[in-house]
Amino acid sequence: MGNLEQYTPRPAYGAQVQKDGEKWTLILVRELRHPPEKVWQALTDPRHLREWAPFDADGNLGTAGNTVKLTTVGAPTLHVTETTVTRADAPEALEYNWGGFNMRWELKALDGGTRLTLWTNIARHFISMGAAGWHICIDVLDHLLNGTPIGRMVGPDAAKFVGWQRLNAEYAELFGVENNWPKVAKKL
Repeated sequence: MGNLEQYTPRPAYGAQVQKDGEKWTLILVRELRHPPEKVWQALTDPRHLREWAPFDADGNLGTAGNTVKLTTVGAPTLHVTETTVTRADAPEALEYNWGGFNMRWELKALDGGTRLTLWTNIARHFISMGAAGWHICIDVLDHLLNGTPIGRMVGPDAAKFVGWQRLNAEYAELFGVENNWPKVAKKL
């Protein structure tokens, strides 16, 4: 297992927000140095998800129609949602719902890697926090695929991490929204 203390996330990048009234969608794009098939496995296999994702899955997300229970990691109370995979076109597109958030992953083969795009709806007041969280999750995923795992960092553990706090502020500025973390932190 790698060492999270040695991990410093890059500044906020590769993200935008689609705004539709109060419904906002985060779009996060990353280029990974791994083939789509390898990235697909990390997005769908419960053993891989346990290493980087903000939830655990009790089944494989790689088959359309599969019903899978997703357990949010680090939630103050047990939070389990059941989802049905609505689209699984390996290794190109994956869609499901996690706790009210529509999740759409697109994988596009690049020379020597994959362009990974995530679309997820996040409440406007939490959009920068969500962007910071997914930024770190995808970094952890990249380390895992490189064979240098640094360990999953999600939920309250991520929020205590100075890199997450910096990213949250950077994404708030990038998206032109208020950084709500100080208010949320006071309530915890």
